[in-house]
Amino acid sequence: MTSLKGNLMFGQSGGPTAVINSSAAGVFEEALKHPDVIGKVYGAAHGIVGVMNEDFYDIGQEDANELKLMQGTPSSLLGSVRYKLSDPDKDDSDYKKLLDIFRKYDIRYFLYNGGNDSMDTCDKVSKYLDKVGYDCRVVGVPKTIDNDLVGTDHCPGFGSAAKFVSTMTMEVFLDSRVYYDGMIVVIEIMGRHAGWLTASAALASCKGYGPDLIYLPESDFDPERMMDDVSTTLQKNKNVMIAVSEGVKTKDGLFIPELVGEVKTDAFGHKQLGGTAMVLSEYLAREFGIKTRAIELSLLQRCAAHLASGVDVEEAYQAGAESVKAAMAGASDVMLGFRRKDGPYAIDMVTVALEEVKNFEKKVPREWINEAGNGLKQEYIDYAMPLIQGASKQAVEDGLPRFARLKKVQAGRK
Repeated sequence: MTSLKGNLMFGQSGGPTAVINSSAAGVFEEALKHPDVIGKVYGAAHGIVGVMNEDFYDIGQEDANELKLMQGTPSSLLGSVRYKLSDPDKDDSDYKKLLDIFRKYDIRYFLYNGGNDSMDTCDKVSKYLDKVGYDCRVVGVPKTIDNDLVGTDHCPGFGSAAKFVSTMTMEVFLDSRVYYDGMIVVIEIMGRHAGWLTASAALASCKGYGPDLIYLPESDFDPERMMDDVSTTLQKNKNVMIAVSEGVKTKDGLFIPELVGEVKTDAFGHKQLGGTAMVLSEYLAREFGIKTRAIELSLLQRCAAHLASGVDVEEAYQAGAESVKAAMAGASDVMLGFRRKDGPYAIDMVTVALEEVKNFEKKVPREWINEAGNGLKQEYIDYAMPLIQGASKQAVEDGLPRFARLKKVQAGRK
């Protein structure tokens, strides 16, 4: 299939990661190599909302060195968004607006970087454009520290977050054991329905400096069972470290913060989590009469570019670049994914139909979790360890990170 001639629009969506801008750099640098096919390269401000508002930037006006520095710059440099497109059969107003913008700016390539909800957005846009006969290649670029996208061995962003979590856990382990008196430390780690990131604390445990207990959303959380686990551990050691996913739920389907109050929801209907460690810490303090400390890693686990995995940085960049190549070769309504090879760690880049990806979640296999549901087996270690290797590609200036400084030259009407 021959390449379309026209312009490219790229947007970032959902929660940021330490390497999401590395994917953007891959998209931009690859797209700019093909001016005979891709005339203009645009970066949308705040994802799909920026496209509809004609709020986007002319990436061709950026300094080439600043684009390279994006590989060491965390967060979504273009701005992100959580915006749910409606069912076009019920309300097609957003889609008509997008179509008008695409026609006005001759957008023939639309690449969108995000997780589950973002892949749903890609699929809806792709199918609508196809329905109305507008020729445009739509490709999803994977991203999420939760690592829960199906159709790919792992997701850009996960390896760096896992490296941060395991490293911080090792450091907290040592800090929490400096005093004579014992202490219970509860570390809350992101992960709504899948425990991939919380499980990465097991990488610290396999080095001898990690949690005694790890609880994932893949198993029902039983507070009484946790009490027994803690009691057993205290009999052996006056210190206990617990790693718990923010998304663990009781057998009745309640998140831990819901046991003590109501929680808010976002635009996609997802409950706003956080506070799990504090609730459990206070509960354990009352029951055991021992000092406790709650640690919520929160935004730190997704923005720590200084501790990014070199493998993750490079793969994120490749995902962006290969998405452009795939689109130019004719791929559309697909997501770029990773397929792990047998033997020493290596991956192939593949395309996966968005229909197989959108709104599905990949969970940690139950057989990788121990029978008690409070720890991980070697299979998880073997899976995750290759993903945290290598160092960050972060430039330093005066001892501090040198982040990319984009001009953000407006290309739309704003």
